[in-house]
Amino acid sequence: MDQNLTPYADAIAAYSQRGYAKFATPGFQVASSAQQSTAQPELVELFGHALLAGDVPPLIEGIDHGTYPTPLDKSLELAADAWGARRTWFLANGASMGNLTACLAIRNFGTNIVVQRSMHSSVIDGLAITGLVANFVRPSVDIELGVANGVSVQDLTEALRNTKNPVAAYVITPSYFGAVADVAGLAKVAHSFNVPLIVDEAWGSHFGFHNQLPTNAIRLGADLVISSTHKLGGSLSQTAMLHLGHGSFADELEPFVERAFRSMQSTSVNSLLLVSLDLARKQLAVNGKTTITKSLAGANAIRAGIKAANRFTDAGDQLKKHPDVYEIDPLRIAINTAVGNISGYEARSILFNEFAVHCEMATESTLVALIGAGATPEVDRLLTGLANLPIRELNRTDQLLLPIAGDRQMSVRDAYFSKTEVIPAAAAVGRVSADSLAAYPPGIPNILPGEIITAENVHFLQATIRAPFGHVRGGASKDMTAFRVVT
Repeated sequence: MDQNLTPYADAIAAYSQRGYAKFATPGFQVASSAQQSTAQPELVELFGHALLAGDVPPLIEGIDHGTYPTPLDKSLELAADAWGARRTWFLANGASMGNLTACLAIRNFGTNIVVQRSMHSSVIDGLAITGLVANFVRPSVDIELGVANGVSVQDLTEALRNTKNPVAAYVITPSYFGAVADVAGLAKVAHSFNVPLIVDEAWGSHFGFHNQLPTNAIRLGADLVISSTHKLGGSLSQTAMLHLGHGSFADELEPFVERAFRSMQSTSVNSLLLVSLDLARKQLAVNGKTTITKSLAGANAIRAGIKAANRFTDAGDQLKKHPDVYEIDPLRIAINTAVGNISGYEARSILFNEFAVHCEMATESTLVALIGAGATPEVDRLLTGLANLPIRELNRTDQLLLPIAGDRQMSVRDAYFSKTEVIPAAAAVGRVSADSLAAYPPGIPNILPGEIITAENVHFLQATIRAPFGHVRGGASKDMTAFRVVT
């Protein structure tokens, strides 16, 4: 297909340039020209008339409605072609919506599912909503770095063997830190048990568009892939895609995915979000080989600068030692700051506040910098900031380590809908959690509904709250002094 085309973006542009007199949603009803009045003049002042004129409601003939194929249909087909999928859906509520859609769809085939324990919190929400019963397969964990990696072929095999009538295997790759699992091997294992492989590839939407990047999961045999295009693929925040593979499960999955998608997607989806997906796809497919080369050069320059300074180290080299790490995403730079005597949390805060350098995330021991696929990074600003970070006396015995989850006592759904009470943190130790509690970033639940709350997890979550940029999703109290437990 001609990946230079952007049918949906062109249709939205044509509509907005015609200058309709507005008697329809959205209610700000930007006027047909910049000189006329609108309900929200401050919006026009902030974002501009042209942008707001492109906020077009759905079900417009010649855009997303009418005789097949509409411009939106054509853009979806171009996206499927670009990523190697049988069919693609545009998501307007992020990869979280994709995970919920996948859970709803797969529930039609049964209840027992094998799920990677370091899944995103939206997968846990999907388990609670659908009643899927998870048999968790654990990734390797680098305790020193505070990093959970992927799932090995051997561990997935064992988990599927020990699960009665599994309906799917659900894995996450790459990790927030860039660790990529052996997707081809995982797909082969899942198919040998006659179940589809679902991959949360939120952090790998750029994979496959340059020969120095990993191959994307759909092309490696995955059956359903959630792709968070806004993360490194270049679309607007909150946008993602859901890809259906070409394998033997496609015919069965497709109608249930379509139904679940309709349940999850807004009926008033923002056209600007979808336009950004159309344009991001074109940029990756047409110009990716050239622009991503510049991104990779910048990433290599940053790694070379870190090595030359001889204070911090590239954490990717350490992650490669784990057996479930097949390769590393080169556009994800995980820096071990602990070896340079400063916590990742403090390093990120200082870089942000004093050097105007915004890094993606941090743990006690690491700092993660991302380079969007096609972006040319400001190498010198990051290296200058790193060079000027203060040296601290770190007490490694007091280091905030990633804790192991407590034992599971109930299913996610049963705990989620049980009678509960909110009690002080100290009293919650040893009790069964009713909430999914995830330190952000990366949003991987440290405690699941149905798991025992441990003292180590309480300490970890409370320390996360106190750290710069620290946030815990799902807590009964903002400062984690109270927990919701099953009565």
